[in-house]
Amino acid sequence: MSYSTAQALRTVTLDDVRGARKMLSGVARTTAMEGSRHLSRAVAAPVHLKCENLQRTGSFKLRGAYVRIAGLLPEERAAGVVAASAGNHAQGVALASSLLGVRSTVFMPKGAPLPKISATREYGAEVRLHGQVVDETLAAAMDYAHETGAVFIHPFDHPDVIAGQGTVGLEILEQCPEVRTIVVGVGGGGLAAGIAVAVKALRPDVRIVGVQAAGAAAYPPSLAAGHPVSVRNPATMADGIKVGRPGDVPFGIVGELVDEVCTVTEDELSAALLLCLERAKLVVEPAGASPVAALLSRPGAFEGPVVAVLSGGNVDPVLMERVLRHGMAAQGRYLAVRLRLTDRPGALASLLGTLSAADANVLDVSHVRTDPRLGLTEAEVELHLETKGPAHCTEVGQALRDAGYTVIG
Repeated sequence: MSYSTAQALRTVTLDDVRGARKMLSGVARTTAMEGSRHLSRAVAAPVHLKCENLQRTGSFKLRGAYVRIAGLLPEERAAGVVAASAGNHAQGVALASSLLGVRSTVFMPKGAPLPKISATREYGAEVRLHGQVVDETLAAAMDYAHETGAVFIHPFDHPDVIAGQGTVGLEILEQCPEVRTIVVGVGGGGLAAGIAVAVKALRPDVRIVGVQAAGAAAYPPSLAAGHPVSVRNPATMADGIKVGRPGDVPFGIVGELVDEVCTVTEDELSAALLLCLERAKLVVEPAGASPVAALLSRPGAFEGPVVAVLSGGNVDPVLMERVLRHGMAAQGRYLAVRLRLTDRPGALASLLGTLSAADANVLDVSHVRTDPRLGLTEAEVELHLETKGPAHCTEVGQALRDAGYTVIG
């Protein structure tokens, strides 16, 4: 179904968001607003973090899912609901359905992280694994809805869902009434649209900035074209905002009320996630860290006070390890180096002594002694090191060369 901008604006109003908030009383938490001295110094303006990563189910998705399901007619509830998601929406639908006594079936990709699959089941949903990508999973869920009569709960393209997400905006205005800029991640656009409806109705002077991953940025070309367009093969670690096409309903609202949509790189997402963990002591998924990435990549571009919405914290531990290492590398705090040395007793110990003297922390060592590429008396060593920054990386490399080692990568 397509919506013009005017129709979309009529479908979600401030009254809808206020009604959603009453509906969510006792269900969704009013999540914390935490100040960040480090980010405030970095962007030269007061920065506050809206911690939806601490929401029930670990993201804002519960808000919209609950409002949507609570608004179903009795006969629709009796038919049950179905959803398709790789994680956050799945958990939101599962818990909302359980709280409302509605049967739920959630389709998830076969490659979805096991913690997210387990959590969705524990919240009460029947989980069905189908397809390798979300588009295949979505098609399966739609077929199931057609065959069984279950109501499909879209993750972002419905007015009730947008109204539920908009309750985040009401909380922001109450917790930080002096706010001048709100920065929020954008996938399909439901959260940004909901916040925009609530905030612009009460504080039209507040600037709202959406953030997309550069590899999955459908909104900039869509806004330029004046209608939703698809990005082929979206690619980003931030699966929470990895959406190939804007939703029709949120697109109209975002186009009218959101002041800017910018993009961030994978390196910037990694660095932001690392900062949230180290400085704010908050576990945040890459999509949730996207507003922080935007602040770090464009210091001075945001009028303060700034509120950055940390939309979720459901990060797969395996991905977390990879992202943290990537973030450390992007900051020059993680160095992978490969070198050759003479294969003799004590050679590896001497190498480690050189690194210790250079104050580099060895995280991992791979020692290869038998390889057709190596000479009879050669060995190859690959080291993963923790360093103190770009300058220290240079110092470590020079220390190795000064000690006579041949660095080959």
